[in-house]
Amino acid sequence: MELPLSVLDLSPVGFGVQPSQAVRESVEVARAAEDLGYTRYWFAEHHNMASIAASAPEILIAAVGAATSRIRLGAGGIMIPNHSPLHVVEVFRTLEALYPHRIDLGLGRAPGTDQITSAALRRSDDPEVNHLLAEILAFENNEFPEKHPFRQITPMPSDVRIGALWMLGSTLAGAAIAAQLGVRYAFAGHFAMRQARDAIAHYRKNFKPSAQLAAPYAMLAVTCVCGEDAEDAGRQAAPIRVAIVNTRTGKRQPIVSIDEALARTADFSSEEKAIADDFMLGAVIGGPAHVGSRLRELALDLDADELMLSSLLPSLEARKASLGRVAATMS
Repeated sequence: MELPLSVLDLSPVGFGVQPSQAVRESVEVARAAEDLGYTRYWFAEHHNMASIAASAPEILIAAVGAATSRIRLGAGGIMIPNHSPLHVVEVFRTLEALYPHRIDLGLGRAPGTDQITSAALRRSDDPEVNHLLAEILAFENNEFPEKHPFRQITPMPSDVRIGALWMLGSTLAGAAIAAQLGVRYAFAGHFAMRQARDAIAHYRKNFKPSAQLAAPYAMLAVTCVCGEDAEDAGRQAAPIRVAIVNTRTGKRQPIVSIDEALARTADFSSEEKAIADDFMLGAVIGGPAHVGSRLRELALDLDADELMLSSLLPSLEARKASLGRVAATMS
């Protein structure tokens, strides 16, 4: 492809589809993405959401690694507050050992869920996210102070590293951390495009070269639906709008059908419309020509080295078709 394109998968759960089926379908979409020439395939981490089944990205990475041969695989991301730092390092070293030079570890500072679920996921005397991030890096780089009790711990397998490290973010805070650490940066424009320009610019301006990365590398996630034409794409995007409103207002429900979504969006309150419009700001929705042109413009305008396409399309065939149309127009 003329511009590196990748995929962010949330294992969307449509009405009448079991979450376990959504997880299995993610493996099929990843195989299709590899065949189409996409650069990397990442899995998100979310919990306690009826419309999203991606709760264990490390397991999905392992499953897709066994079913593919080239495409890079990663977590977008591992949400730091939910995990033991030592466990994160050992899991991703194990993945790198199994699938050499194909693994990305994207680290996110939010829990990716509600407060009660977050408490159930991680019960710790030290939940401060930046401390946990520092521990992950110390385990990976063997940088604990000499008298620190964890200095005697060697994460296994000890002869590999965790792969390419990325910092995720939807604000300037993540950009600042990525720049300071000298790692790759992925901005969550698929739900926070309003902050994208400032965050990527801040990252590039303040980037400090590191042993892992000599120059800044920024990836922008984008909500993208590429239909047969604009009308088709608009219809397919309607369930995404409803799903976002349901999630933001605490309504647990799988992603509804297109017909139900069209009826529901027609009756959105002003508050619901504002929620959906804010999430979809910067979304690229349309036929192949429009999508191709808009993706190129976004990458150039926001100074992104790579784009990562995100979609909550619940239909397996619709997701593969959308990715196929994008690949064709960007090749």
